Amino acid sequence: MGDEVRMTAWVRGAVQQVGFRWWTRSRALELGLLGYASNLGDGRVQVVAVGGREQCERLLELLRHGDTPGRVDGVTEIWGGSPDDGYQGFAIR
Repeated sequence: MGDEVRMTAWVRGAVQQVGFRWWTRSRALELGLLGYASNLGDGRVQVVAVGGREQCERLLELLRHGDTPGRVDGVTEIWGGSPDDGYQGFAIR
């Protein structure tokens, strides 16, 4: 699929121990994205999403302004990297 992109986002706020990664996984699967959501040691959640640009942008919008568990104070993202990392589904790490 030549139109696939990779988006990595770091979500700041009260986003650990509140079901945020599971919520993110559900939204990503609804959008048909592959990748994962992972807790980081500094309290952030890292989200890697691979799929169509429009779907990745929609997930990013949901991370920023959706009815998420916990509290999102900010989201920083980068685009790029290999979209073909062999992800199967959307994992919680």
